[in-house]
Amino acid sequence: MRRTEPAWSRALPGWLMVPLATLGPLGKRLPAPGTWGSLAGVLYFAACFQRASIGAVLVGSVVACLLAVVICTVAEHRLGKSDPGEVVLDEFVVMPLCFLGWRELPGAWPVWGVWLAGFALFRFFDILKPLGIGRLQTLPGGWGVVADDVAAALAACATLHVGAWVWAWL
Repeated sequence: MRRTEPAWSRALPGWLMVPLATLGPLGKRLPAPGTWGSLAGVLYFAACFQRASIGAVLVGSVVACLLAVVICTVAEHRLGKSDPGEVVLDEFVVMPLCFLGWRELPGAWPVWGVWLAGFALFRFFDILKPLGIGRLQTLPGGWGVVADDVAAALAACATLHVGAWVWAWL
């Protein structure tokens, strides 16, 4: 990927954008960086959105995703790679979407069980990219980096809700 970096992104400091995109050492030094970025995203959800309304989670996630698109676009250019594996900001910012409406799940699910299931389902959809999720990666720049993760998070959320309803029904 040796495209010319857009003029708007050249004004942003690389010393800041790349570490933000990799969440510091999570993306650069640890094995399975996407898993670590997702785990950090669960903690982000717990710290910032656990008690928030669905609307607040959506607004916060849209803002975070738009910022991630910008940061990931710059990181792609500075690293010279398309959707670099060390860029994990995308996994981090979408994790709250996995848990939309989690408090309304039927049945007596422990909090840790819901969070573990949401995390596992997200990793499933993020790694395998079924249901056309993989095609979203072809979007240009940071849009492709973030869009497939948004779709994976929403698929994980839907699966979590359907699974909880089926479990309660049985």
